[in-house]
Amino acid sequence: MKLDKIILIFLGVFIFTSCEKFEEFNENPNEPTEVAPSVLMPSAIRQSVNTMVNESFLLGNNIGQLTSKTLRTEADTYNWNAFPTVWEGLYGSLTDVKGVEMGAIEAGNELQEGAAIVLRSWIFANLTNAYGDIPYSEAIDGDNNTLTPAYDSQEDIYTDILSELERASNLLANGSGSIEGDILYSGDAAKWQKFANSLRLRLLMTASENISNAGNQFNNIVSAGNIFTSNEDNAILEYLNTFPNEFPLIQLKTGDFDAVALSETSLTVMENYGDPRLSRYARPDNDNYDNPEFSGAVSGAGSCGKSGSRIGAAYYNDDAQTTAESLGIGNADGIILSYSEVEFLLAEAAAKGWISDDIETHYQAGIQASMDYYQVNYTPYGYTDFNDYYNNSGVAYNEVTDIWEQKWLSLYFVGLEPFFELRRWYVESGMSFNGIPFLSAPCDNLNNNNLPMRFRYPGQEQSLNAANYNDAVDKLGGSNDINASIWLVE
Repeated sequence: MKLDKIILIFLGVFIFTSCEKFEEFNENPNEPTEVAPSVLMPSAIRQSVNTMVNESFLLGNNIGQLTSKTLRTEADTYNWNAFPTVWEGLYGSLTDVKGVEMGAIEAGNELQEGAAIVLRSWIFANLTNAYGDIPYSEAIDGDNNTLTPAYDSQEDIYTDILSELERASNLLANGSGSIEGDILYSGDAAKWQKFANSLRLRLLMTASENISNAGNQFNNIVSAGNIFTSNEDNAILEYLNTFPNEFPLIQLKTGDFDAVALSETSLTVMENYGDPRLSRYARPDNDNYDNPEFSGAVSGAGSCGKSGSRIGAAYYNDDAQTTAESLGIGNADGIILSYSEVEFLLAEAAAKGWISDDIETHYQAGIQASMDYYQVNYTPYGYTDFNDYYNNSGVAYNEVTDIWEQKWLSLYFVGLEPFFELRRWYVESGMSFNGIPFLSAPCDNLNNNNLPMRFRYPGQEQSLNAANYNDAVDKLGGSNDINASIWLVE
């Protein structure tokens, strides 16, 4: 009996000690429970920019008629589904952004926090611009067991994003710390501040019809300065030349890349001016950059004429044709926001009377900034330099739709902005293509020649977040429809 008790006591102590030891052994030092912002930041930037590069290729450029689909023409014909890769890709990157922001707050690193806020704001702006009301204030909050986040109104989201960007600008101007893992601006807080303020200008213009004091807010930002003033300020991700950090389209199969071609719409406009960006946006059909020849695919259904020049050499490597390297331009960047766009924003703000600057000065600067960024060669198009091009091509400023046209051309491969801007111009033109002289409804589209207003919510929301999804759809009028009215178009 005594022996049995001794054995039981011994076994109890052994099991208790073993459990403690097991817990110690079960802690893997190679899998930390917290990840430093310096590790999460590059992942957050890369994933979000990669998503927008892919969506510019598949959706943005095609909806905006800068390019045209030669296969699977859903984007061109307005036969839209939920485009779930937009939703999933951007919400997925927000997980890392939140990790950066929380880590920065915990460490008291105000500059890192400011940069994270700017990145978060840009990502959420893309989501709400695409879908309307979306999970925002409760999104990415699974660590607090918020697994079915409510949908915030688009108006509230815009109000908060603009406020958060102003807060970020102040943190980046006056805060302490450093921006670690920054593959966008290499830790330069001043450039992040310019990015924050320039993004505010974009969003104010996007929502200009719905924010009563948008002009005053825009003027105040411009007056305070610290916005983009040259191509050195561009918010772009410069890709490397090796997998997995190369331009996303480089990895495509040839057939997938050739499913998109230069559109007849953009070709017509650019050939009318002799625009030298043609040799950057597309490959000459004759592969002769000294005497280039191009063709354009019709935007719309596959029966409408789908033969067009291949997308430019910077967007895909093909050793059988002239390469970007041989042209001295390198592979393409991931463009978030450019100095060229800011100049067009200033030009249109001047035309609206928001600022007192000269319209044409900003308009001309916007075109030149785009030309300089793409390192164009004027000679094959019959011009000696930019001034010769501006003065003799017919592109000189005359009316506000000229700003729209040249901004449209400059938005090539800038995420979903070609769609967002086209929608704004369409609304300002009385819900019609008639007020946009360089565009028209795509051939044989399936939406009665009407531009859709939004993407559908993904089907997974209906199953995983049903109550909040249903509330959001009710606010759209009861249907998750591409023509439903969202706040930006009301």
